[in-house]
Order: sequence, then C-alpha cells, then structure tokens
Amino acid sequence: MNVAGEPSFRDSVDLMFKRAAALMDMSPGLQEKIRVCNSTYTVRFGVRLRGEIKTFTGYRSVHSEHMEPVKGGIRYALSVNQDEVEALAALMTYKCALVETPFGGSKGGLCIDPRAWDAQEMELITRRFAYELIKRDLINPAQNVPAPDMGTGEREMAWIADQYARMNTTDINAKACVTGKPPHAGGIQGRVEATGRGVQYALREFFRHPEDALKAGLTGGLEGKRVVVQGLGNVGYHAAKFLYEEDGARVIAVIERDGVLLDDKGLDIEDIRNWMTKNNGLLAGYPRATFSPDGAAALELDCDLLIPAALEGVIHLGNAARIKAPLIIEAANGPITFGADEILRQRGAVIIPDMYANAGGVTVSYFEWVKNLSHIRFGRMQRRAEEARSRLLVEELERLSADQGLGWQLTPNFKQKFLQGDGELELVRSGLDDTMRAAYNAMREVWHGRQDVQDLRVAAYIVSISRIAAAYQSKGL
Repeated sequence: MNVAGEPSFRDSVDLMFKRAAALMDMSPGLQEKIRVCNSTYTVRFGVRLRGEIKTFTGYRSVHSEHMEPVKGGIRYALSVNQDEVEALAALMTYKCALVETPFGGSKGGLCIDPRAWDAQEMELITRRFAYELIKRDLINPAQNVPAPDMGTGEREMAWIADQYARMNTTDINAKACVTGKPPHAGGIQGRVEATGRGVQYALREFFRHPEDALKAGLTGGLEGKRVVVQGLGNVGYHAAKFLYEEDGARVIAVIERDGVLLDDKGLDIEDIRNWMTKNNGLLAGYPRATFSPDGAAALELDCDLLIPAALEGVIHLGNAARIKAPLIIEAANGPITFGADEILRQRGAVIIPDMYANAGGVTVSYFEWVKNLSHIRFGRMQRRAEEARSRLLVEELERLSADQGLGWQLTPNFKQKFLQGDGELELVRSGLDDTMRAAYNAMREVWHGRQDVQDLRVAAYIVSISRIAAAYQSKGL
C-alpha cells in the first residue's frame, strides 16, 4: 500500500540500494548499471472463457543478466503492475547474489484474481500466458526460469513446464524451464516449505549469536518467544508451523485478510490452517481463539518477533512508530517501506531483511534446477552406501561390546537415525541450512566489521552489490 508522502515500492528498493551503494567504493556508472532494470515485457492476451473473449495483462521483468539464467517467481493478483514487478525483479537480483545462487534477477506477474476462475479456466489462462512468454525466451532453462509466487503454486508450474515441453519437443532439459513443480512432475522434495523453512533457519542463525539478539533486547533462543505472523499463506504458514512445533516459539497472533486470531497462550497453527482450508481462507468463526476484524492493529501488538509474510508495504509511515516488536523478519518481499525502515531503526528495532529472510525459495529452486539438469534425484547414488557404511560401524561396536562383556547397547532411536542414509528431503534441508548460515555470516561480517554500517539491510545490500559488481567487472564492464 502507498501512504501519502512515501515513495513507491520500486522507489523504496532503489533508495535502499542507494543508501548502501553510497558506502561503497564504486564508480557511479557501475552503480547505475547494477541498479536499473534491464527490460520489462508487457503482454495483453485473450482467452475465450464463459462464451466470450477475456483479455488479461501480464508482465515479465528482467532486472539483471550478470548471471544467466535469470530467476524469479510469477504472481497472480489484481494488484500486479509494472512498478511492482520491476521492484521484485530487483530484489531477486540482490537476493540471488546474497545467497550465492548463480542467477540474475527476474519477476513476472499476471493481473488476475485466481479465486474468480475454476481450475480448468486457470489452466487455459496460465498456458496462454506461458505461451506468450516462451515464444520470446522469457521462459527457458538457460535464460529465464520462473517459480511460484503469491497466487501461484505447484499446479501452475506444472502447466507451464508442460506448455514449454509441448513447444520445445527436443529440449532434453525442458523440465528445468521452471521450478516449484510437484515432485511427480520433476519437482524436488522440500520446495513447498522452502521459503518458510528458510525463515526458520534465518532466525536460528540469528539467535546463535547472543550479541546480535541483544541488539534487539532479546536473550536465549527461540523457545518461548512471542510471535505475531501476518499472512498465513504458504510462507507464513510454514514459518509459523516450524517455529511453533520445532523451536517452541509461542505464536500469539495470526493476521489474515479478514482479521486476526489472538491467544496469548499460543495458537495451534496446523489447526488454524485446517480451519482456513474449510472456510474459504477466512479466520472468522474459528472457535479456539479470540477473533478481531482489525488485523492491521495486531501488527502493533507487544511481542518479541513480528513476521510480515504477505504483501509489500504493510509497515509504513502511518503505523511504523506504533510497531512494538524489537525484532522483525521480512518473510514477504518489501513489507517495510523505506520511510518506515528509518523510523524502526531509529527506535532500535532489528530488521532481518527480505532479500535474506525469504531466500529459502530461490535456494531450493536452485537445487531443483540442478536436479532437472542432472536428470537424477539427490541421494539416489549415495544413500544406500551411507547406510551400509553406518551399519558396519554399528555392528562392530555391538560386537566389541559383546566380546568385552561391556553390556551396553545403542538406543533403538539413535540406531535407527544413524543407520538411515540421507534422502532428497534431508539433503535439501541441509543445503538450505548451510546457505542461510553462510549468507547470514557474510552480512554479519559487514554489520559488525564496519562502523558506518548500522543495520543488517545495508550489510545485505553491500554484500550483494559487491558480488554483482565483481560479476560485471569480470565481463569487462
């Protein structure tokens, strides 16, 4: 949302870029080359639906081709516009550089309310949109690789992949034209949960450093921390679920489009999700928590951790001064405007920025792309070899115990876990965890190592811009 006196989403991204670039030793020409969006394609296509031709408008923006292919999701929403798509493409460029996935940044969008059309109609619309992009190489395994975003998911990615294969019948790498596909259609285990899982891993890494937590006035780990989640879509749901079930955090509020559920003792995320599935995505009427229609006010609740996980611009000049959370992690893209960021930082809040916090999706998309190009699932070659090697060790330990009369035995739970080789899901989670740790420590080194860098967002931009600049310079720019 835009508040009077505030820059647009696209301008906010540029202003944040410029704030970091001003602290770097880089020529103005190279700064400008990194900042600007390379190109945006706008398409208006017709589809015959319900007895008449309906015209839709879509976009695919390429921000930077310092590495190829370029990568970025496709979102379906009535709010989609060129400014938004270009801002999101820019964030994808910086995000990919930060987490060291070998992609440039891109983004796509279609102006549509996906809830207004049935599945068959959505397939016709999606295939036509894909056709328009594919024939211009704006979907291609080597040039431009989309993924799911708001309003899209595995279903839409499977349709796009099939459309590409129909139009490129001899391309052996056709499945790599898009990521976020269902596992049975060339996808990868752990992709649906990836962005939410990345938020969890980002927070775990943050709390591994007590001095970082102290900057937000927090101590200890995630257990018992009071959490407010705004948006219970794919990202917010998985982040809240994992923090609640695995880390012992207490989710005291869940905000959705029709209001907020409140319970200071903690909400059952899975139960709420099941309720929403049965009630058209609405929270109203949920019987095991207090409901209020004023969801926006819940952003201002007294809590330890705020997770905005829906649209951009939900924290703005109009409400930033009332936000009480000492730690905010941007699970959505651009949920804090440039003006609000200034207010929150002056108040002492710590913000874990979007380009890092929600990078789990593109990281696991990278793994899926590699899997599609290698034509073999992760773990297939080594899993049983790992099991056999572990079994040899366990059997030898048990033999020594028996021979020496020691009388000790491995607990069954440990033995079962130790003997189990890593499959695709375990390897994906391991790779994601490693990526989030490495990226956080790259940001942290700048954050703590430079007197002129006061926050993680500027640190993230500096790391990212430095890597993009190095890529351009290696090309002779």
